[in-house]
Amino acid sequence: MSERPLFGLVLAGGKSRRMGVDKALLVHDGESQLARTVKMVDGVADRTFVSTRAAQSDEPERARFEQIIDQYDDMGPVAGVLSAMNEHPDVDWLVVACDLPNISRRTLAGLLAERNSGKPFVAYRSVHNDLPEPLCAIYGEGSDAIVRDFAERGIRCPRKIMINSDTCLIDQPERDALDNINTPDDLKRSILEESA
Repeated sequence: MSERPLFGLVLAGGKSRRMGVDKALLVHDGESQLARTVKMVDGVADRTFVSTRAAQSDEPERARFEQIIDQYDDMGPVAGVLSAMNEHPDVDWLVVACDLPNISRRTLAGLLAERNSGKPFVAYRSVHNDLPEPLCAIYGEGSDAIVRDFAERGIRCPRKIMINSDTCLIDQPERDALDNINTPDDLKRSILEESA
């Protein structure tokens, strides 16, 4: 069993350009998608943070939670991951995007069961294309140097980083658990609602 703490990082720093509304504030059974995801991650992590851009840090919903502010610009989710690794370098990170309305405790438990695989990343294999799902994954010991190296070479896509690294890939226990919501059409087909 890893002796390193497991911290949770809920990614909520996106600009939601395609959606047109802040995805973190979409509502699921009366609570924001952000709050729901934080609660779920908090149930398995030693400590949980919300990853956000500086311009979003005072937004009331994000301000309810401990935050790690992006230290990098225009790097997408990798900005949040690297910023978290900078702030707390000696922990494993359970990284989860805030736009996964079907995420479940069972899905998180599947990752935790493989945490001690000896590999720097543990991720689900996408049910759509068999590629790693990097936005619901464990970034373990050694992953910080790998992510930094790729970012310095201009490769900032978390999926490409995992494809080209030693990643423990596992099958999803629930087929739709990692389907995200990016567009108004996705929203119409989901269980989420726009905030009032």
